[in-house]
Amino acid sequence: MAECMEKPKRMGENEFIPTRRSLLSRLKNWDDQDSWRQFFDTYWRLIYSVAVKAGLRDSDAQDVVQDTILSVAERMPGFKYDPTIGSFKSWLMRITRRRIADHLRKQYANARLAGGAPGPDEQEAQLEEVTDESWPRLESIWEEEWRAQIRQAAIERVKRRVKPEQFQMFDFYALQGLPVQEVARTLGVSVMQVYLARHRVGNLLKSGMANLEKRMT
Repeated sequence: MAECMEKPKRMGENEFIPTRRSLLSRLKNWDDQDSWRQFFDTYWRLIYSVAVKAGLRDSDAQDVVQDTILSVAERMPGFKYDPTIGSFKSWLMRITRRRIADHLRKQYANARLAGGAPGPDEQEAQLEEVTDESWPRLESIWEEEWRAQIRQAAIERVKRRVKPEQFQMFDFYALQGLPVQEVARTLGVSVMQVYLARHRVGNLLKSGMANLEKRMT
């Protein structure tokens, strides 16, 4: 799976289509490379982004991705998906949290050898924050990245469902925040057309995000 790792790209090149029971059941077979690649393509950007925002360097964040995927693989033979006990999203976050803590310890150890590590008290405080199951900052980062990737995936899907000119109006007005009169003048359409495009594409985006969230949690 290591060969799949690249620097982050825009969502949509490997479409973020969340799954729950169907994909997870296939992951019990370690030889099912297509399913594991789909799982990797679906979740690695989320894990990577959270690791970076938790304070890890790029190389360590990439290692966290691989270590997290391997941890999932090790747990798959006995894994049973039961949403009444807890969501898959929370389960994956706990695994990611532990791998981030592992790499923070490694990062601090290497920095000590180089003479540039933070003080012991600061190190301990940072590690306690990451490993504390109630730490709201990591949960907030996880939720923020989760929602951002779902939103981008939904945007890519909606973009393929509507006419290019409709999406362009929506993009300029709703996503980029340009004034409606400027959008209408630039694209040579009426203000009403811009409003209608925002309404239609916006509704599709909202329902698409809700569907993706339901399938992934």
